[in-house]
Amino acid sequence: MAAWSERLAGVRGVLLDISGVLYDGGADGGTPIAGSVEAVARLKRSGLKVRFCTNESQKSRRDLVQLLRRLGFDISEGEVTAPAPATCLVLRERGLRPHLLVHDGIRSEFDQIDKSNPNCVVIADAGEGFSYQNMNRAFQLLMQLDNPVLISLGKGRYYKETSGLMLDVGAYTKALEYACGIEAQVVGKPSPEFFKSALQDIGVAAHQVRVPGGAALSAGVGGGVEGPGRGSLGLELGLRGRPDCWV
Repeated sequence: MAAWSERLAGVRGVLLDISGVLYDGGADGGTPIAGSVEAVARLKRSGLKVRFCTNESQKSRRDLVQLLRRLGFDISEGEVTAPAPATCLVLRERGLRPHLLVHDGIRSEFDQIDKSNPNCVVIADAGEGFSYQNMNRAFQLLMQLDNPVLISLGKGRYYKETSGLMLDVGAYTKALEYACGIEAQVVGKPSPEFFKSALQDIGVAAHQVRVPGGAALSAGVGGGVEGPGRGSLGLELGLRGRPDCWV
């Protein structure tokens, strides 16, 4: 395996996924994946700019960071790109007032957003909140709108917790898309705009970034082209996930 310096040749920053790459969530808060705490520390010591990109939509960014710190990670709230704050920017820019079909854990992220007389639906990983009643209410509201807008915080199929695989928001988003005959706007992975916003935050060009775990492969960011030494950086760091790639 090539030397560490060779792995980082031309690289100025790293985008890291969180769930399933750094830790597996669970009812007890979750457990760090073996080697991930040390991997993050090693990246930061290297002088690279590190940005954490997550579709987490059951915890606020603050709560997520507090959890990761308890698990031993060196991470700050300002280093995390998450879909809820990004969605708030979209809502403000477009003058949208959301009906929220989200987990109680992230409702606080929308405290400063006007939610009166909704003209769109925001859907996230609501967990037990995905009841027939709640889904049907979102469906009814969308069908009443002349120009229905559905915003989905990510569009994952499932994710892993310590208790097993968990159904993600994508399945419920697809149900509303099908029933209403519309296409949701995705804020979060795999949206290329989500990754581009993370790059802007760290001031690094796409060709200068590495993505251990392959979080951008399905996003098609910069074409999603795999870089030389496929998988090598992630393996050397001890990070779990699909092969690393250039974005």
